[in-house]
Amino acid sequence: MKEIRHEPVAPTRTQWLAPGAAIDPHRHDDHQIVYAGRGVLAVTTSTGLWIAPATRAIWVPAGTVHAHQAHGELALHLVGLPASENPLNLAEPAVLTVGPLLRELILAHTDAPPDESPDSPERARLRAVLLDQLRVSPQQPVHLPTPSSPQLKAVCEILRTNPADNRTLPALGREVGASDRTLSRLFKADLGMTFPQWRTQLRLYRALVLLAEDTPVTTVAHRCGWSSASAFIDVFRRSFGHTPGAHQPRS
Repeated sequence: MKEIRHEPVAPTRTQWLAPGAAIDPHRHDDHQIVYAGRGVLAVTTSTGLWIAPATRAIWVPAGTVHAHQAHGELALHLVGLPASENPLNLAEPAVLTVGPLLRELILAHTDAPPDESPDSPERARLRAVLLDQLRVSPQQPVHLPTPSSPQLKAVCEILRTNPADNRTLPALGREVGASDRTLSRLFKADLGMTFPQWRTQLRLYRALVLLAEDTPVTTVAHRCGWSSASAFIDVFRRSFGHTPGAHQPRS
């Protein structure tokens, strides 16, 4: 088993990750805000997979073991906060909406000149406004919980392998040896969501990855199981507030 790195201080900085690059599991004694200014970021924790396109940031509480995965060329912006300072009052990871002002505050805070003191009055004022914006940032889950039930794991793995699999829950249940009633109960009890909700989250996650790789929207819709590009665009817009094209590198 690979040793989990312990980095006491969560850094505040900007770094670039190549498409497909990863940062191994590690933990900090500090809280951290993780934001992808470009590309799509996946953060894996013990509770599941958290997805952050450029309109979202991920809150990683102190002590949480997490790993990063880049989809597309990734501009990774990291904001470290002392464990004693929790503007969100959250003890679990969360995905937050990043509006235009919060985005610019994160970019400015993480791109500060290396010779500028982190304790300067200018940085202190910038950080105070950033924390204020975090406190009012709505949570927008783009989260794939990790199942613990063997039967549920089997169903989820089938769909992870092929998100376009449109079989019903009873049909999937027959393949894994469980009734649809049992699986429905497990989805709610184990993952906190219904089967259709989980499948939609999976498809949105896979869609974000494909879009970051500059896959055409129509192809993304087909590979992720939507009946048409227009149906995909409608679900995507309702979930993220804009069309899929905004996430493509060439856009």
